[in-house]
Amino acid sequence: MNEWRIRPLDPVYPVVFVDAIHVRIRDGQVANRPVYVALGVTVDGYRDILGLWVGDGGEGAKYWGQVLGELKNRGLKDCCVLVCDGLNGLPDAVASVWPATVVQTCIVHLLRNSFRYVSKKDWSAISRDLKPVYTAATEGAAHERLAEFAATWEASYPAIVRLWERSWAEMVPFLAFDREIRTIICTTNAIESINARYRRAANASGHFPNEQAALKRLYLATLALDPTGKGRVRWSNKWKAALNAFDLAFDGRVTAGRT
Repeated sequence: MNEWRIRPLDPVYPVVFVDAIHVRIRDGQVANRPVYVALGVTVDGYRDILGLWVGDGGEGAKYWGQVLGELKNRGLKDCCVLVCDGLNGLPDAVASVWPATVVQTCIVHLLRNSFRYVSKKDWSAISRDLKPVYTAATEGAAHERLAEFAATWEASYPAIVRLWERSWAEMVPFLAFDREIRTIICTTNAIESINARYRRAANASGHFPNEQAALKRLYLATLALDPTGKGRVRWSNKWKAALNAFDLAFDGRVTAGRT
C-alpha cells in the first residue's frame, strides 16, 4: 500500500477529479475524519486512483494544497481540468501548483447542494428549470437561463440562486468546450461510483482503530474496483473523441503528455 501511495505518476492528466468521503476513526474517541480521494483520467483514457489521504478535520483547501503538491512531486506536472465540489479556496490552491489548470465545479455536487433547500414537492420542477442553465450552449445563454430561473424561484428559494451565483466562476468554464469534453468533466459517475464503493467498505467495518487501518481497508477496496478490467475498457472506448477535443482545446498539452 505504501509503495502504491508514493508511486510515480504520469506527467499529464487531462482531467483530475478530487473529492472526500468521511469515515469513523477512533483517536481517543470515535470521530468522523475525511479521506481525500484524487482520481485522474489518463492520456489513454483510463481511470487511475492517484492517492488516498486521511485529513485531520473538515475538508479544507489548505489540506488540498498539500495533496496537490504531493501529486506534483510524484511527477504530475500538468492537469488540464480539475473537477471539484466548489470548495472555497481550492482554485487558489490549484493555481499555486498548476497555474494553467481550469478549475471546474462538479455540476452534480452543485445540484445536490441546491436540493438541500428544496421542498420535496418541488424537486422535479427545480430540476427541470435548472437543467437549461448547465446545458446552455454558451456562458451568456447560461446566464440568461439563470435569470429566468431566479424570476420563477427566487421568492421561494433565494438560497439556490445565491448558491449558483457564488459558484458561477467555477461552474461555467466547461461551457467553452466541445460536447466531448463536457461529457467527461461534467459527469461525476467516475468518482461518485468509486466513493460509493469506499463508503460501503468503510461502513462494513463500523469504525477503524487508527488512520492506517482505514487506509488499508480503502486500499483493498481500490484493488477490487475493476478486477476483470471490463470497466477500464468501457471507459477508454468513449475516450477517442474526447482526446481529440482536449488536444485542440489545450494547445497540444495532452499530446505532449504522451511523449
